[in-house]
Amino acid sequence: MCSPTGESTPHEAPKRADDGAPKEPFPWHIGVYDAHCHPTDTMASISSIKNMQARLLTIMATRGQDQDLVASVAEQHGVTSLNELRESSSSETPKKVVPAFGWHPWFSHQLYDDSKEEDEQKEVTDVQTHKIKHYSAVLSPTPDTDFIASLPDPIPFSKYLHETRQRLLAHPAALVGEIGLDKAFRLPWGKADESSSRSNNGDLTPGGREGRMLSPYHVKMAHQVDVLKAQLRLAGELGRPVSLHGVQAHGVLFDALASLWKGHEKEVVSRKKQKMIAKGVSEDFSESSSGEESENESDRQQHKVQKKKKPYKPKPFPPRACLHSFSGPPEVLKQYLNPKIPVKCYFSFSMGVNLGTAGGEAKFAEVIRACPDGQVLVESDLHVAGEDMDGYVEDIARRICEVKGWGLEEGMQRIRRNYEEFLFG
Repeated sequence: MCSPTGESTPHEAPKRADDGAPKEPFPWHIGVYDAHCHPTDTMASISSIKNMQARLLTIMATRGQDQDLVASVAEQHGVTSLNELRESSSSETPKKVVPAFGWHPWFSHQLYDDSKEEDEQKEVTDVQTHKIKHYSAVLSPTPDTDFIASLPDPIPFSKYLHETRQRLLAHPAALVGEIGLDKAFRLPWGKADESSSRSNNGDLTPGGREGRMLSPYHVKMAHQVDVLKAQLRLAGELGRPVSLHGVQAHGVLFDALASLWKGHEKEVVSRKKQKMIAKGVSEDFSESSSGEESENESDRQQHKVQKKKKPYKPKPFPPRACLHSFSGPPEVLKQYLNPKIPVKCYFSFSMGVNLGTAGGEAKFAEVIRACPDGQVLVESDLHVAGEDMDGYVEDIARRICEVKGWGLEEGMQRIRRNYEEFLFG
C-alpha cells in the first residue's frame, strides 16, 4: 500500500506489460517470497493463495478493519518457523503466509496518545468533544465539524498496542507492519458507503479510500512519528522485524529510527585493528598441522550449527527493517548501510511503485546497484491474491536480476536467503 503520489493503490491489479518475446522459465521451484502484499483487502481472492506459485506471501495489516482478517488467514495458512517453512514445502498443502500487524500512516489519525498526562488524569467521558479536539489537533488544515463527524471515533494507543502485542504473541513469525510515514497522502472525503464498495469492488474490505475523492486534509507529521515510534518500540520489545512505508518522508523516517537506536550504535573496528586481530589469529594456529587445522575448522563449524541462539534482549528499536517499495535515491539508501546502525535494513522493490512512473524507471538501475546483494527483496504490493500477484513478483525479480547481472536461479536463491534472514534473523 504505497504510492509515490500518496494516492491509494488500486485494488484491481494494473495490466502487466508483455512484449510477446520468449523468456527464460522462471525458477519458482527455488522458493519465491513476496515480501509485502495486501490480499485481505479483497477477501474473495484469499482462496487463490493455495494455487499460487509464490512460496510465501507476507500479508500486511494496515487499519482497524483488517487486523483480524490477517490473523484469520494466518491461522489457516500461516508459517510459524523457518523449519516449518522448509518442511511444509514438500507438503500437498504447504503453509504460505507470514502475517504482519501494524497501523499504516494513512490511518494514523484514528489513534490518539492516551499516555499523555492530561489523558491519564481524566478518562474520556464526552466522546464527541474528545473526537473534535483530537482530530483538530492531528489534522491539517484544521477540519470543520462536518468532516470530523464523518471520521470514526479515535482509538487509544494503549488499546491498539495491547491488541497488537497479543496478535504478535499468537503468531511467532509475524512482523510489525505496515507502518511508516507519508507526507503526500490526503484523507478522502466523507464516510465510505460499505454496501456500495462491497458490491462494486469485489468484496472490498472497508476502511480504505474506496473510490472517494481526496480532501485537502492530511495527518500532521509529528503525530505520524508518534504512532510510528510506538510501533517500532513494540517490535523492539518482542524482537520482530518491521515493514516500513515511506513516501516523501525519507529524512524524517530515518531520523525517527535513529532517535530510537541512539546510544545503541555498534562499535566499528578500524581496518588497522582488524589486521592486528587477523595477524593474532594467524599466529595462534601457525604451529598446527594442516590436518589439525581442518579438524579444528570442522569442529568449529559443527559447534556453530549446534550453538543455540542467544535469548533476545528487548530494545527500543526493531532488530531488522524492510523499507518496502523503496523509492528514495541511492544517497538515502546508503544512509541505512552505515555499519554503526544496530538495525539491519533490507530494501524491497515492486513493479507498481518502483517502475510505475518515468521517475521511478529513471533511477531504478542506480538504486538496485547501490543495494547490497544480501539486502534486496521483492514484493508485489498488490491487493488481490492470484495470478497477477505472482506475475508482478516475477516481473520485478527479472528486472532486479538483469540489473545485478544475476542468472535467474542465482538471483532467486539470493533473494530467498535474504528474506529468510530478514524474517528469522
